[in-house]
Amino acid sequence: QVQLVESGGGLVQAGGSLSLSCAASGRTFSNYAMAWFRQAPGKEREFVAAITRSGISTYYADSVKGRFTISRDNTKDTVTLQMNSLTPEDTAVYYCAANYAALAYTATGYDHWGQGTQVTVSS
Repeated sequence: QVQLVESGGGLVQAGGSLSLSCAASGRTFSNYAMAWFRQAPGKEREFVAAITRSGISTYYADSVKGRFTISRDNTKDTVTLQMNSLTPEDTAVYYCAANYAALAYTATGYDHWGQGTQVTVSS
């Protein structure tokens, strides 16, 4: 079992930036593909970004491409989501997710989840 703890959420004005971090523990971090999802009130959880086990390849939802960057540090067992040019539409609870070996683009493809961190973007 891998445990995930997110941090870094908060309130920011439109156009601003935030960096979310997810710390993993319990298993060999480099064996897990990692992803960020988000869920706004009344909406389904949606894919934001993912990164392969090695960190070589990254994938993004169209809505965040060019504004968000996912990265990982396998020596520190962390994955980071740098969010720039934020808009009110980015307001949501952001979740870190992990899956053994395989990367996926849907929430059902991930076995391990953090508790989430709130991101609120004011206009």
